[in-house]
Amino acid sequence: MSDRSEFDAWAREQLAAVEDCLSRWVPADAPAGLGEAMRYGVLDGGKRLRPLLALAAAHAVGASRVAALRAACAVELIHAYSLVHDDMPCMDNDVLRRGKPTVHVQFGEAQAMLAGDAMQALAFEVLTPESDASMPLALQARLCALLARAAGYSGMAGGQAIDLASVGCPLDEQTLRDMHHRKTGALLRVSVLMGAACGDIDERVRDALAVYGDALGLAFQVVDDVLDVTQDSGVLGKTAGKDVDANKPTYVSLMGLDAAMRHARELRDRAHAALAQSGLADTVWLGRLADKVVERDS
Repeated sequence: MSDRSEFDAWAREQLAAVEDCLSRWVPADAPAGLGEAMRYGVLDGGKRLRPLLALAAAHAVGASRVAALRAACAVELIHAYSLVHDDMPCMDNDVLRRGKPTVHVQFGEAQAMLAGDAMQALAFEVLTPESDASMPLALQARLCALLARAAGYSGMAGGQAIDLASVGCPLDEQTLRDMHHRKTGALLRVSVLMGAACGDIDERVRDALAVYGDALGLAFQVVDDVLDVTQDSGVLGKTAGKDVDANKPTYVSLMGLDAAMRHARELRDRAHAALAQSGLADTVWLGRLADKVVERDS
């Protein structure tokens, strides 16, 4: 296992590349100030966990870096659009995101809605460049299919619908897990699968990486629920205690704080076991990302 400094150096290099691509691909000159709102919502903020997962998976399978960067940026655009829409008054009604006012606070609700819509479309534009040898049509189609299914009714959007319908309702662990498997986990899982899809992998590797992505996605949400009640807004960069105030079911409300953290560590161990089962020679960065998800404090 690589030491922390090597991982940090690798992560900084990947994040710089992702930020450069996003800055080039998110247009500043979109009409009527739309580009400004889009760039505000996606640039210069966030953990960029999803792009890191895509690039780590691509590294593990020896995939094309050019294709992997497009996959990484596309999934981040979908994530950013979802945050813009989730923060709006008709959904979670939040005013703070990534340490700054949310997009609808800064630009108004209509512009925020359009910015999210445009970011969603741009994600698929990024995956379908013309005349790019590193992105053959079959790969474009495969990546678009993976991302669309993860973002749509059976994935992230469906999970958000369940979340909104569950306010004030008691949920058992299976139902809570299903909700978060869709709302949060689907996009984290597909980040891994899209990165891997940029290379040549067999079914065994794909299945192992899917198990890794499922475990990591759920661990992320469990830790998110813990941090929501243990950290303040300044550390989180978003409003702390929102789930409790909104009477939303969480892993902490269901299991208790200590049991929730134990569950997160169990999920991390499951993710590591899946990497071992994959048979891939170099999963070091994927392993470190699983550790980071559970060890994080924001």
